[in-house]
Amino acid sequence: MPMPSGEIEQLIRAALPDAVVTITDLAGDGDHYAAHVVSGAFAGKSRIQQHKLVYQALGTRMGGELHALQLTTAIPN
Repeated sequence: MPMPSGEIEQLIRAALPDAVVTITDLAGDGDHYAAHVVSGAFAGKSRIQQHKLVYQALGTRMGGELHALQLTTAIPN
């Protein structure tokens, strides 16, 4: 069953409350998304560590309800 984009955003924001999250449905099927996440929590962390924080927020949904996520992260200016 596809995962609504709003649910992805809610999960990320629950783990990273200051996050600005932009979700794009890449294929129109509710299964393939791109997420751009900007959060102060990423400061001082490598790109891999930043991505791990987002994937931890999504938990077991990655690879299940959420088939594919193209992820970019950034620190606020």
